[in-house]
Amino acid sequence: MIEKDKGAWVWVPILYFTQGLPYVLVVSVSVIMYKQLGVSNEDIGLYTSLLYLPWVLKPLWSPFVDLKSTKRKWFLSMQLLIALALFGVALTIPSSLFLTTTLACFWMAAFASATNDIASDGYYMLGLTEKKQSFFVGMRSTFYRLAMVTGEGLIVVMAGFLENKYGDNSKAWSITMTVAAFLMLILTVSNFFAAPKYESSVEITRDSPKGFFEVFASFFKKPGIGIALAFILTYRLGESQLVKMAAPFLLDAPDKGGLGYSTEQLGTIFGTAGVIFLSIGGILGGILISKDGLKKWMLPMVISLNLPNVLYAILAMTKTTSIYAVTGTVILEKFGYGFGFAAFLMYLIYISEGKSKTSHYAIATGFMALGMMLPGMISGFMQQWLGYGGFFVWVVIAALPALFLVKFIKYPADFGKKSTKLDA
Repeated sequence: MIEKDKGAWVWVPILYFTQGLPYVLVVSVSVIMYKQLGVSNEDIGLYTSLLYLPWVLKPLWSPFVDLKSTKRKWFLSMQLLIALALFGVALTIPSSLFLTTTLACFWMAAFASATNDIASDGYYMLGLTEKKQSFFVGMRSTFYRLAMVTGEGLIVVMAGFLENKYGDNSKAWSITMTVAAFLMLILTVSNFFAAPKYESSVEITRDSPKGFFEVFASFFKKPGIGIALAFILTYRLGESQLVKMAAPFLLDAPDKGGLGYSTEQLGTIFGTAGVIFLSIGGILGGILISKDGLKKWMLPMVISLNLPNVLYAILAMTKTTSIYAVTGTVILEKFGYGFGFAAFLMYLIYISEGKSKTSHYAIATGFMALGMMLPGMISGFMQQWLGYGGFFVWVVIAALPALFLVKFIKYPADFGKKSTKLDA
């Protein structure tokens, strides 16, 4: 058996970049793509939010990932399937039924991505010692977010460039998704060579859950699980709606309440300033939790995740198109997101500790996805009802439940601290 922590500086960044890329393509880049292909805000909010469903339901098949084969084989096979699904999106964009066909391919990618998440997160907890789990949470979060900014930044910039070059959004996005599929294929090959074979058949048998009912029952019997689930469901209540309408807001014409930015401008902002400050926020969050423990930083991180949303409300109400104001808003939002999400990841790891932690982590992140999906589904309708100004004010208000629940959730004050074992 290969010792734990071996090669982590290599495989953690690659594995979590690969985990983040299909996610951002399915739930974020698809929003921009459909907007530029003429789909309405209501349909964008509804259908792209429904793509979260595999992440919500993944606990139903997570025990299979524990019971069958190794986590490494699971994530490699799922990553290959994602690449094939993205090729499917690229091929069907020019068709007359593009909305139906591309959504079907995105659904396949979403299912494979959710399963890849289960295996990757299980591999992370299996392949690292307890103290290294907290140490690498910042890097893990950062490279996951770097993948998201790559999708929202470089890939979107490419799409915008091709839109301008060809004057045909359908052709531009078909080429863009082909490139994204090739990138996913390259990352799959990279993981094949970078990820050590930590698991053996003996270890799989010893650590696997006995059955579905035992896995689910043991999770819902955890102390304080009701408050914990409420917190997980509301942690991203505001963000879940903002991420669906931020791009349409920046892309929509001023007479529709938007700022009139181009696809290329949008991608440039997210891919430059966004990537830098997201990285800083994620790395800083992991370091501080590793140094001081989760308790000290939970409230500041919840606030940092939500406070920058106020700036979107100001942009919408003042209708300013200043590149400095927009870029500043993105900088603070991305930094706050990276910084604030580190606490959420550590809390999910805490909730999942114990027997069958791979499956329990999948259940916890399934509830997190549900907290993204349901609000996101109504985001387009809320935006149309309230206008962009009123909508972003509502997004700010939506942060209040999580702030209220912070004082009621229970976890060790020094959880995640470098010297603290994470096994409860």
